[in-house]
Amino acid sequence: MEEEATRGAHHVQSLERGLAVIKAFDAGSPTLTLSDVAKVTGLTRAAARRFLLTLVDLGYVRTDGKYFSLTARVLELGYAFLSSLSLPEVAQPHLERLSAEVHESSSVSVLEGTDIVYVARVAVSRIMAVTINVGTRFPAHATSMGHVLLAGLPKSELDEYLEKASFERLTSHTIVSADALRAELDTVRANGYALVDQELEEGLRSVAAPIHGADGAVVAAVNLSTHASRNTPASVRGELLPALLAAAKRIEADLAVTSPTSPTSPTSPARVS
Repeated sequence: MEEEATRGAHHVQSLERGLAVIKAFDAGSPTLTLSDVAKVTGLTRAAARRFLLTLVDLGYVRTDGKYFSLTARVLELGYAFLSSLSLPEVAQPHLERLSAEVHESSSVSVLEGTDIVYVARVAVSRIMAVTINVGTRFPAHATSMGHVLLAGLPKSELDEYLEKASFERLTSHTIVSADALRAELDTVRANGYALVDQELEEGLRSVAAPIHGADGAVVAAVNLSTHASRNTPASVRGELLPALLAAAKRIEADLAVTSPTSPTSPTSPARVS
């Protein structure tokens, strides 16, 4: 296949398949049977069984003989990445201060492929149907932080994103075309922030601001999210945005002091590769 043809001689297919088995489990499917895993990953039942039982031996998966689920040990796989970044550690106290000031949930995310990935969060109240934690992913085209991160990409990388993005319609407000999103990103660059009104989930409004690295590049995004019943778009701009922009500046200032040149710091491009 074309994708396989582009892979180097170094490619270890068994590692790829093992990771696919781990990724088969998610919030919607925390417990799976052998048949479920085989179906989700495209593996044969025999191959899926070998990978699952190996993960059981290693302590990453548990089973009662029929059903399989991940154990807390899988957190070790992401911890090495998160602990190498100063961003979550630096941002967390600022998110706590911001949320205490405006009484709304705040988050920081980075861009990975066509998704945003949460790396820090303070939840004041649950306003979405799904629970958001560090590591949660959402499609960038439907989120305020996604718009900020995409607006900060070089043109060639934005063009690449627009070719890959699926533009799934999540609500009646979701932007579902490359042209419409490109126009919105022009507005985000001009304004210095992004306001998304019920594009990810009905009733959810969020506003995001960029976090810049020492070289001026956008390395992450910080946002505030609120329910539409509490804040109108005008009140989001008038009451939440000033506090958000101030928090973004404080995070940037601390990042400049803590990791101005580290290759694993958020002054590297705002993507996970």
